[in-house]
Amino acid sequence: MKRKKSNPFRVILFAYLVSMLLFSVLLYLPMFHEPGIELSYRDALFTSVSAVSVTGLVTINVVETFNWGGIIVLALAIQMGGIGIMTLATFAWMMLGRRINLSQRLLIIVDQNRVQNQFSGLVRLMSSLIVIALCIEVTGALILGTYYLQFFDQPYEAYIQGAFASLSAFTNAGFDVTGQSLIPFVDDYFVQVITILLIFAGSIGFPVILECIEYIKSRRRTFKFSLFTKLTTTTYFAVFVIGAIGIWVLERDLAFANLSWHEQISQSIFFSATTRSAGLSTVDLAAFHVPVLLFMSLLMMIGASPSSVGGGIRTTTLAVMMLTLRSFATGKKHVQVFGRNIHEEDQQKSFVVLSIFSGLLFLAIMLIMAFEQDTSITLLQVLVETASAFGTCGLSLGITSELSLPSQIVLMLLMIIGRVGIIAVLFSFRGNEQRGNLQYSTERILIG
Repeated sequence: MKRKKSNPFRVILFAYLVSMLLFSVLLYLPMFHEPGIELSYRDALFTSVSAVSVTGLVTINVVETFNWGGIIVLALAIQMGGIGIMTLATFAWMMLGRRINLSQRLLIIVDQNRVQNQFSGLVRLMSSLIVIALCIEVTGALILGTYYLQFFDQPYEAYIQGAFASLSAFTNAGFDVTGQSLIPFVDDYFVQVITILLIFAGSIGFPVILECIEYIKSRRRTFKFSLFTKLTTTTYFAVFVIGAIGIWVLERDLAFANLSWHEQISQSIFFSATTRSAGLSTVDLAAFHVPVLLFMSLLMMIGASPSSVGGGIRTTTLAVMMLTLRSFATGKKHVQVFGRNIHEEDQQKSFVVLSIFSGLLFLAIMLIMAFEQDTSITLLQVLVETASAFGTCGLSLGITSELSLPSQIVLMLLMIIGRVGIIAVLFSFRGNEQRGNLQYSTERILIG
């Protein structure tokens, strides 16, 4: 009798769901709350889902609700969700001296959404990934913690704040323990620059970081970056530049009217970076006007790169889709970039991801508007909220806590799908492939 193969995508989805439930129970325990604070399980669950999915949407004030024990639990949830559950589990397994088998390697590939199913050297790469991630976070914590010494009486408070800020920025989680995000640092370019660099490091994609390190270490001039690294890096920074210019153009005579030229540039750059998946903010989002809020929602939908901590449709999806449209419009048979052809399956995946993303986003907006039809919540607020949840960004117009339970459930589902990935969720419903010998004839139909 043939043994039924387990679906790795289903295992990953299950692992994230279990982690979210476990952390929700921990966050619900009174021992992790400030004295006199009563937290409902509904809020604990929402906070847990937001933390493990590294989103940042909250229905509570984190700093007023949790004590330092609760903050540590929240940080662990963010760290696990950011680096990847299977990657951390594999690292712990290795530390115990256990051997990583083939099925576990496949789970790592699915969890990290890797481009190729390359098993050779995978465990070593994942170990390097964890070390690099921790080094980046520690470096950020030391830089920010040392800088924060001027704002706190006790050094340990400064470094705790710096450590959490570094973790939140690198994992693009959007959480903060100040209660005001980065609003106190609206004029502090040093904190903004460090935060943007940490956001870049987390959202550019782990394979890109590993290849850059390999390039630096390599003394061979023949070292060549992979097509994935070239395409995702080019697209990521192209969208970042377009985002900064777009925000500045749309708000220069409105929200930015009373700011100096360098303040306008800094705000445009910061929000172009943070809308991609980070969710940290230097000003209240309500200060922006409708056109730029719609533009920011688009940036949140695009999100970060694959194999990163961010969500959204991802940069390569946008790139492949645009390249495919260009090739179709110009009558070219193959989709080409950087001297390489894009695989047809990847072209199909890009449009599948966009189609499902658009459909689910529209459905989520429709459901929330139906659930909240007796309230004063507007369509724009719901659009920003759903785009933020699906893109695992965390920016909000302040309606998260006002939403009803059904609406919050919709947001939680969007956050889960956004973190795990549309393709992974879609493939989790796959059964064992049944190959038949029967093939049907092909016939053309009218399109468009």
